Amino acid sequence: MADKTVLTGEHFMTGDEACAEGAIAAGCRFFAGYPITPATEIAEHMAERLPEVGGTYIQMEDEIAAMAAVLGGSWAGVKSMTATSGPGFSLMMENLGLGLCTETPCVIVNVQRGGPSTGLPTLGAQGDMMQARWGSHGPYEIIALAPMSPQEIFYQTIEAFNLSETYRLPVLVMTDEIVGHMSERVVIPDAKKIKTVFRKKPSGSKEGFRPFLAGPDGIAPMPAAGEGYRVHITGLTHDEQGYPAMHAEAHAAMVSRITEKIRNSLDAIVRTESFMLDDADIVIVSYGCSARTAFAAVEDARRAGIKAGMLRLITVWPFPEKQIRELAARVRGFVTVEINLGQVHFEVERCSGGKAPAVLVGHAGGTIIAPEEVLKAVREAFAYHG
Repeated sequence: MADKTVLTGEHFMTGDEACAEGAIAAGCRFFAGYPITPATEIAEHMAERLPEVGGTYIQMEDEIAAMAAVLGGSWAGVKSMTATSGPGFSLMMENLGLGLCTETPCVIVNVQRGGPSTGLPTLGAQGDMMQARWGSHGPYEIIALAPMSPQEIFYQTIEAFNLSETYRLPVLVMTDEIVGHMSERVVIPDAKKIKTVFRKKPSGSKEGFRPFLAGPDGIAPMPAAGEGYRVHITGLTHDEQGYPAMHAEAHAAMVSRITEKIRNSLDAIVRTESFMLDDADIVIVSYGCSARTAFAAVEDARRAGIKAGMLRLITVWPFPEKQIRELAARVRGFVTVEINLGQVHFEVERCSGGKAPAVLVGHAGGTIIAPEEVLKAVREAFAYHG
C-alpha cells in the first residue's frame, strides 16, 4: 500500500483542505474539534485522513472541550491541533491561556468570519486579530501567522507546528473564510523536502527532574506522559518543578520565562515580505487575504506614478515593530488594508510614533477589499492627483 502521509504532487484544493494536509505533513496525529463554518472542512478532512496515517480524530461536545483535548494530546506526546472560527475561538480563550501557562505546544487554526456573535458564518473577515493577541487574560506572548492562499496555508501550517514545537507554546494560524474556501493549485513537495521539528526531549536522570527548568535557549525540554518522568501540570503559577507557588517572586519568574523566550527570539520568529519597498514613499501594510488586494493596489499605484510599496505580515504576532519604526523614519505614510474597522492598523500607528501618518482601508466584513479603494485612499490621504 502506498504511503499516504504526504500527498506529493499537484492538487486543486481549498485552503481548508490544504491546511489539513499541511498539518499531516508536519506530523500532526491528533485533532479534536467541533464543527463550525467556515472551518468545518478542516475537521472533515482530518477525520478522513488521520486514520490513514495512524492518527486520531475526535469530535468534542464543544470548543472548550476541544481545546482541552488538544492540550492533553500534546502532553501525551503527539502533535495536536484544532480548527475553529469566531464564536468557537472565543470559547477556546480560557484553555489557550492554560496552554500558554503550561507551555504546551499545539496549533489552533481560526478561519475568521464576520462578527461579533454569530455574525456572518459564510462570509470572511479579519476581525479576530486583536483577540488573537490579547484574548486570554494575563501577560503572555503569542505567535500568529496569516496565510494569503491555499498554497501558503499548507506551508504555514507546517511552520506553525515547527514554531510551536521549538518554543513550546500554542501557535495560531489566522486564516479567513476567503482563503479557507478558495480553491487553487497547491503543490505538495516530497516528504524529504519538508522540514519538521519535534519538541526537545529531556535526557539524563529522571530523579529530581524539573519539567519547567529552562535550558540556555530559554526552552524547557518536555517529556510525554508515561515516559517515567514525574511531572505536575497546572494553570496555577508554578515553580520549575511544576508545583503551585503562590507568591509574587514565583509569578514573576514564570511569566518572565513564557514571555522572554519569544521576545528574545524575534529575529528568528518574525516573518514579513517586502514588495517594491526600496524606493517607496507610501507603505501599504497588509496580511492574509487582504494582501492579495494590496499587491494589486501597489502595482496600480506604480502605474499611476505613485511610489507605493508593501510590507506583508506573514507573522502578525509578534508584530514587526522594528521594521515599521525604520520605515516611518523615511516614508510619507502608511496605509493598512484589513477586513475590520482597525486592529493591526492601530499597531502600525503606534509603531510609527507620529513620524508618518497611518491610514486605514477596511470595513466590517463580508467581502474582500477592492484595489481601487486602496488607491483612492492613497490619493486622498497623501494628496496625489491625476
